[in-house]
Amino acid sequence: MEGLGAGSVLLTGCDGGLGLALLKGLLEQPSPPRHLFAACRDPQGKAVNEVALGFPNVLVLPLDVTDPNSIKAAVGKVQEKVGSAGLNLLINNTSTTRRSTLATETAENMSLVYTTNTIGPLQTSQAFLPLLKEAAEAEGQREMSCSRAAIINISSILGSIEVAEAWEERQDISYRCSKAALNMLTKCLALEYGSSGILCVSVDPGCVTPPLEQGMGPVTVEQSVQGVLRLLSQLSATSNGTFWDWRGQRLPW
Repeated sequence: MEGLGAGSVLLTGCDGGLGLALLKGLLEQPSPPRHLFAACRDPQGKAVNEVALGFPNVLVLPLDVTDPNSIKAAVGKVQEKVGSAGLNLLINNTSTTRRSTLATETAENMSLVYTTNTIGPLQTSQAFLPLLKEAAEAEGQREMSCSRAAIINISSILGSIEVAEAWEERQDISYRCSKAALNMLTKCLALEYGSSGILCVSVDPGCVTPPLEQGMGPVTVEQSVQGVLRLLSQLSATSNGTFWDWRGQRLPW
């Protein structure tokens, strides 16, 4: 695998879980990003700082995607580092869920989950648009790609209206609705930002929750990260405004 090859990457949700694993995966690329921004709610967190230790190309950033002031401050810090080269890749990974059924779902849960999973990526994408545009322009006539300028929204197959997967196992109404809305946001971003050379795609990383017993999980975190990064290295203009899974398979909305 040639690797992703993006000069600068901002990854949200690096406090733990998939975000932390993606951070490790990006550092293990054949050509790691010159600037890798590990955005998290707790920049003093032990786990993220242990991963970043010894890597001068990593900057751990405080970023709360539900707080416009926090996002604005993060933009300023990224701009200081990348200068006129702009930001090549924004990965909106921050996500939250509240287990629920149709009978137990509440307005409070819906609002909380939607604010993080859908409004958060919207606000973050809006704020970093100038830096993404700079990167797209700096790369000149190159075809759309994640190494030029891109927004990747980490979604879920549970947000697919057509598939409506695993209904019997987990209804999780607020989570499903927020990811379906995130997928529509991806399409809107693609329609608006595509003319500026910015690629916008939704990606399902698979169910990476650690299984109760060894070998029971549908996908390990390592498999997910390898698959997602392989996919990102292969996306092009024809992928703009589409939905994919970690295996490299296109998913229905």
